[in-house]
Amino acid sequence: MFGHLIPHGGGDPIPLLKKSLIVGRSESCDVVLRFPNVSSKHCQLTCDGGYWYVTDLDSSNGTKVNGNRVLRKRIDPGDKLSVAKHEYELRYSPVDIGAIGPPPPEEDEVAQIMNTSLLLRAGLQRNRPDTPARRRDIRDNRAGQMKRPHPTDD
Repeated sequence: MFGHLIPHGGGDPIPLLKKSLIVGRSESCDVVLRFPNVSSKHCQLTCDGGYWYVTDLDSSNGTKVNGNRVLRKRIDPGDKLSVAKHEYELRYSPVDIGAIGPPPPEEDEVAQIMNTSLLLRAGLQRNRPDTPARRRDIRDNRAGQMKRPHPTDD
C-alpha cells in the first residue's frame, strides 16, 4: 500500500493500492467517487520518486491542492486534495515508498529556471532590453572602439 486518502469530515480511508490511479465517478476508475459533481474521469494520482502527484483530467469542477486549483502538482504528506467539492487528506510516508533526499522542486520553479539564460542566472549577463545592440566594424583598428560613447560624443 502506498498511502491513504482520508475524507474530510469523516468516512472510511481510501487505500492507495497502486502507483497510478484514476479518480472519478465512473465504475472503471481505480478510485470511484459516486458524487454527481465529480467527472467520470476527474484526475489521476501518480507516485513518482516517493511523492504523489495529481493531474487534472480536464474535469468540469476542477481539482485543488490546499485550496488552489491545479492542472498538475506534487501532493506532500498531509496536503488537502479536493476533487470537485470533496476534500481528502493524503497520508503517506515518502521514505516508505522510495523517496531519497529532499522533495523535488515544484514544476513551476523548474520551468522558471529553464526559461532563463544560464549566463543571466550566473550573473554574467545583464538583462537590459532598453539598450539597443551596437554594431562594430571589424575592419576598423582604431583604439577605443569598444567603449560606450558618452551622449555628448554623437
